[in-house]
Amino acid sequence: MSEPGKGPDEPDEGQYDSGIESWRSLRSLPEPPLTSGPADSCPPPRTATRPPPGSKESLKEEDGERMDSAYGSSSLTEPLPPLGGPEAVKGGEPRAPEARGGTLSPKQLEALTYISEDGDTLLHLAVIHEAPTVLLCCLALLPQEVLDIQNDLFQTALHLAVYLDQPHMVRALVQKGASRTLQDRHGDTALHLACQHQHLDCARYLLEATADRARSQHQHPELCLQNWQGLACLHVATLQRNRQLMELLLQNGADIDIQEGTSGKTSLHLAVETQDRSLVRFLLRKGARVDARMHNGCTPLHLAAGRHLSGIAATLCQAGADSLLRNVEDETPQDLAEDPLTLLPFDDLKISGKPLLCTN
Repeated sequence: MSEPGKGPDEPDEGQYDSGIESWRSLRSLPEPPLTSGPADSCPPPRTATRPPPGSKESLKEEDGERMDSAYGSSSLTEPLPPLGGPEAVKGGEPRAPEARGGTLSPKQLEALTYISEDGDTLLHLAVIHEAPTVLLCCLALLPQEVLDIQNDLFQTALHLAVYLDQPHMVRALVQKGASRTLQDRHGDTALHLACQHQHLDCARYLLEATADRARSQHQHPELCLQNWQGLACLHVATLQRNRQLMELLLQNGADIDIQEGTSGKTSLHLAVETQDRSLVRFLLRKGARVDARMHNGCTPLHLAAGRHLSGIAATLCQAGADSLLRNVEDETPQDLAEDPLTLLPFDDLKISGKPLLCTN
């Protein structure tokens, strides 16, 4: 309640910009089935917008844009149909229940599908405020098409669940059929976000096979999608040097030689640019094409030689890289190398049974 003396439009200090009154108005929603304290002991909704990557402690502003929204809805004047009891949460993991007896009245459906001025639905807010019971209620009652509503930043509830590292909410949304191929304002799918922020559990649930995908020839089309920077998920995981994520993506069908959209680099090119020799070896062991070409004809060896990365260049040569391939500027890796002799395609010349040594 507002303190005496404050104007009708001036919120008191306890008012949250997501609309605390609308949160309190959901009185007819079922109480959490397994709670250790009273319902109002749940953490209150938090203000502000986008959290720092991987953080759930606070939501901070980024570029002046909002992830949360002002949410003002009328109260639910009719009770919702009953939902499942304790089976809705198993082992601390939320599970989307089946809708049970009764159907939603127009008033109930209107309240549950209300969209705020920033484009957020109750699903978005349930994820932002870490309210799995509300999320499960929505999943059980709302039509399928509501799952994939995008807010003004083109984020779905699934994007936000990954961004805030809430793997169990991710799994519940995925099992209910939320789209994994929708892209946000940066062109990122939910899987792109999981790779960017290195949320391994979220990535696992996003790549879980479902009944509809088990029948599909292409189980994970999101692995081929590029964001607006031209990066596929494997490129993002490579730039993060996260081998667990890379392994997970490859196991689920990611193309190890997929080219990014701006210059045609593969993950092996990107690994060279990170100057991580062990990452280069990892990709070569996984079958990366050692002489893959960019749009300008450069191979990974061109990049290593041009950057004077002698150790990585040696690794590529040992894997069979051709040091005489020419790019569009008619340059070979040997032309770019600081010491061309280190890139000679042979190192076992012998005269009279003795190895030939090259000196300066």
